[in-house]
Amino acid sequence: MRTQKIAYNIVRLVLCVILMYDHALAEDWSSWRGQHSDGTWNGPTLPSEWPEQGLPVLWRQRIGGGYAGVTVADGRVYTMDRQTESEEVERVLCFDSKTGERLWTHAYKALYGDLDYGNGPRAAPTVYDGRVYTLGAVGHLHCLDAKSGKIIWAKDTKTELNAELPQWGFAASPIIWKNLVIVHIAAKPNGCLVAFDRVSGIEVWRSSDDPAGYCTPIIIDYQGQTQLICWTPANVLGISPHSGEIYWSVPYQVTNGVSIATPIFQEGIVFVSGYWEGSKAIRLGATPRDAQLIWTENRYLRGLMSQPLYRNGYVYLLDKFHGLTCFKLQTGEKVWDDGNKMTPKGRNPQASMVWVGDSDRVLVLNSDGELILARFTPEGYHEASRTQIIGHTWAHPAFAGNCVYARSDSELVCVSLIDTETP
Repeated sequence: MRTQKIAYNIVRLVLCVILMYDHALAEDWSSWRGQHSDGTWNGPTLPSEWPEQGLPVLWRQRIGGGYAGVTVADGRVYTMDRQTESEEVERVLCFDSKTGERLWTHAYKALYGDLDYGNGPRAAPTVYDGRVYTLGAVGHLHCLDAKSGKIIWAKDTKTELNAELPQWGFAASPIIWKNLVIVHIAAKPNGCLVAFDRVSGIEVWRSSDDPAGYCTPIIIDYQGQTQLICWTPANVLGISPHSGEIYWSVPYQVTNGVSIATPIFQEGIVFVSGYWEGSKAIRLGATPRDAQLIWTENRYLRGLMSQPLYRNGYVYLLDKFHGLTCFKLQTGEKVWDDGNKMTPKGRNPQASMVWVGDSDRVLVLNSDGELILARFTPEGYHEASRTQIIGHTWAHPAFAGNCVYARSDSELVCVSLIDTETP
């Protein structure tokens, strides 16, 4: 019996060491869609399924409304919310990732008026080089010190740059490229995208007279060239991040301006998908100005807010009617759908999907607040477990250490992905 107990304790010790090692290697989640901007997270070794009793909630914090995603960097958790009592303000919030203690709050007046779905900010904070960059729903752009919340620089883009507010408010997260922070705000004139010096806040360039959509642009490197890819309500654009020069433009007029999901770039193909007009695939060529529309589809590839995932030639997209749908990137050929098993069917279907490293395993937070452990393969949707971690949510969670950080309109939670009590 004594020998068995010693062996048991040794196993527990080894597992704890492995978990600590995994935790140390796990990536932060410092910007929209993670460190790689593509919904991939290199985290700890996860179990084959969730425990029957669910996952342990390590802490909870009350917050206000909003769809802004969560980001985590250097032991701090960031998100945004809205408060309406006494005065209307948006807030940037910072918490200790281990304890949930609120470390600082930056609040500023933000009048929403008749803004649709006006419960709070939409864009996830971006953390880089000791600074936090945020864009509020009605155009307040901030660069804050990540440790203290002190303002480094700020702009009211509506009043200072004549930014044109889209119907549902600004939703694209600021992105960092070298010494620039780039925002999708439709400043007038000719400022659908505006680049600022990320340290000083001085405007460097602006590009395109398109209106603002809701999707966060991406930076790609292809054929030795760097491009900023942005999907606006009027076009899919390839832009020089150095100067703002437009390399190419493919028309895509979308109903109600709902260009929402961030583009995918894989195999030399830019892919976007919309709720009404469906999907478009654009093949890039040997020079930055080469771009050709290669296929469109509007029967079963109609995404809304959910970010598609790519792996090994296949894309996994949440279609508005059929649910999770697998198709071939090169052709748009549909392979299967899950019949709305992963997340509820509805007017605005939503699920945040994240690859676990380079495997076929996926972490999904659906609109019901259920965290799902599954596999996506060309053969089908394979669900291992699901457990409730929060209430209804459209906001993208963050993954860091061995935890998931998720928010609703009333709370922010930290949930452990690993049951350390089980040997």
